[in-house]
Amino acid sequence: MLQTYYTVKGYGEHEIVIEKSRFICYVNRAETEEEAVAFIQQIKKKHWDATHNCSAYLIGEHDQIQKANDDGEPSGTAGVPMLEVLKKKGVKDTVAVVTRYFGGIKLGAGGLVRAYSRAVSEGLNAAGIVERRLMRVMHVTIDYPWLGKVENELRSSVYTIKNILYADRVMFDVLVPEDGQSSFGEWMTELTNGRADIQAGAMEYAERLLPSS
Repeated sequence: MLQTYYTVKGYGEHEIVIEKSRFICYVNRAETEEEAVAFIQQIKKKHWDATHNCSAYLIGEHDQIQKANDDGEPSGTAGVPMLEVLKKKGVKDTVAVVTRYFGGIKLGAGGLVRAYSRAVSEGLNAAGIVERRLMRVMHVTIDYPWLGKVENELRSSVYTIKNILYADRVMFDVLVPEDGQSSFGEWMTELTNGRADIQAGAMEYAERLLPSS
């Protein structure tokens, strides 16, 4: 599993108009090729009357699956430029579809490349790009008298509280970097005078939204 990678936050769409042609970009996360194909088909069904529904997707930790489709546009003027934007942005597990309604003015090969590239770039910004970082879930169990202090300290720290379970005792699920388990354990032990039960749980990804570029 990759320690860190980028992908889209989720579904997003964005429309631009160039020389009276409408370019509507749809973006979504897709972790399998089946999900990517299903999304493309969904957009094609929605815009069955469009002039073109061009698409591109990147799937896998090492971008093992890469596909681009010009859907009737001149070869290399739509799908491949769209795919190149996904690569340039460094996103994985991402599918993009650009629907075009022709406005009557031909753009030429260079104009098409620029239009489809811009559509995807702005579509990615609309969807939002997140950094996914592999973290260890640490289970911290304490007695109720420690609840206020531990929660306040955690919320003002660099760590993320994933969940709090209130039962006979309180259990915090905290996301901690893999190389920071020891320091986290030491900090929590000192904070509670050794009263916390600290257990390492599973690994999972934590997401952080990046500012638009």
